[in-house]
Amino acid sequence: MEKSKIYQDLFVQIQALFQNESDLVANMSNMTSLIFERVPRLNGTSFYRWKNDELILGPFQGRVACMHIPLGKGVCGKVAATKTTEIVPDVHQFPGHIACDARSKSEIVVPVFDPETGNFFGVLDLDSPYFSNFDSVDAEYLEKIVPLVFGS
Repeated sequence: MEKSKIYQDLFVQIQALFQNESDLVANMSNMTSLIFERVPRLNGTSFYRWKNDELILGPFQGRVACMHIPLGKGVCGKVAATKTTEIVPDVHQFPGHIACDARSKSEIVVPVFDPETGNFFGVLDLDSPYFSNFDSVDAEYLEKIVPLVFGS
């Protein structure tokens, strides 16, 4: 199935699932599960919450993940600093990459903002055991999907 079609279907499914749900932990848990299940070639899908000036692991799917990430460290820490989506085709070439799962070869990290306040909430991190697994299509759709986590 074409990547954009997968994301379109995922958007509709998540939107329907979260329509009357406002519990953030439940929504983060189901969102990571759905993304991990539906997006091909992943080995990890994680939410990290911004708390006490660092990223702290939230709901995730995959192998054991890093629990604390300082601002500016690794791809997630860079996104926390810049507040912009980062696509990394080869994590081994990314300065300061944090290897939570040694199998990861590429990564996309999307910033998450609270839609009510506009405040930075954290990041959504997708890892793949394949080089160059992510592109602008992933970024476009994940940036539309992530705000759904706050429910209605």
